[in-house]
Amino acid sequence: MAAAKPDPNDPDSVLVEELVVVGRLPGPAWWTVSNGATTVYVLGSPSLAPKHMTWDRAIFDRHLAGASVVILPFQDVHVTVLGSFGAAFNYLRLKGGGPFEATLDPAAKARFAAVRTRLGEPADHYGTRNPLAAGLVLATDYREKTGLTTSDPTKLIKLLAARAKVPVSQKAYDLGPLMGAVIRTPPAAGRACFDEVLAQAEAGPAITQGAARAWAQGDVRGALANERTYERCIALVPGAQAFDARTKADQVAQIEQALKRPGHAVAVVPLRPLLAQGGVLDQLRAKGFTVTTPGQETDE
Repeated sequence: MAAAKPDPNDPDSVLVEELVVVGRLPGPAWWTVSNGATTVYVLGSPSLAPKHMTWDRAIFDRHLAGASVVILPFQDVHVTVLGSFGAAFNYLRLKGGGPFEATLDPAAKARFAAVRTRLGEPADHYGTRNPLAAGLVLATDYREKTGLTTSDPTKLIKLLAARAKVPVSQKAYDLGPLMGAVIRTPPAAGRACFDEVLAQAEAGPAITQGAARAWAQGDVRGALANERTYERCIALVPGAQAFDARTKADQVAQIEQALKRPGHAVAVVPLRPLLAQGGVLDQLRAKGFTVTTPGQETDE
């Protein structure tokens, strides 16, 4: 069978298939990275999930006990003082020109009006002529109104680590420059993003809910079936793929640092960046570390 062809607009489009397996132990799937002396237990987290979803934490609690550190994906975006001014200025440049739906053909306008009405938003809430900006705002509104979040289970894990007095390592980034880059995204790409988000909002949260259940049961392939419209839209923004490469490199470096300490550590990495070609585990294997999959785990 021919190898999957990468999507140049999506850095996580192709997965390392041998890493995509079903876990044998209760709860979500775990990978391990080892240098022979120290082990980092890696949990692949869903990029989108229902708020406050439940999952079997027995294996997590076992790994957390005595861990030297818990490495988390960036969650709380840090915007510098100068970056916040830049972000606000760029947002104002995106606003204006009347409701976005005025730019749509009658059929698309009717679909969009039906969705935003169901979400409880007026037409002027989407006051931009930029289709990518409209799509990203719609994606955010859809997630908030349907009880979906990018924060869980990372938010819970951070709380549990604090209770256990295990240090947390979580990098922060200034995303102000990406805000302005939305303006430079080609209109055709922005419209494709908007159309995809609109279709997702029309379909509802069932796909994400099902993927979250699969994740909680250690079914990695089922968990990967999650919606990724927001992620693919962001990848279209100039500079976004360089930022993606930077965050992956930083996560790899954090895991390498943890492997220099005695004992063991825990890392949480978004599932697709973890398993993609050129992703976190792929990079760690290339550096000579031993990576084991959930299918090789033992109940120790």
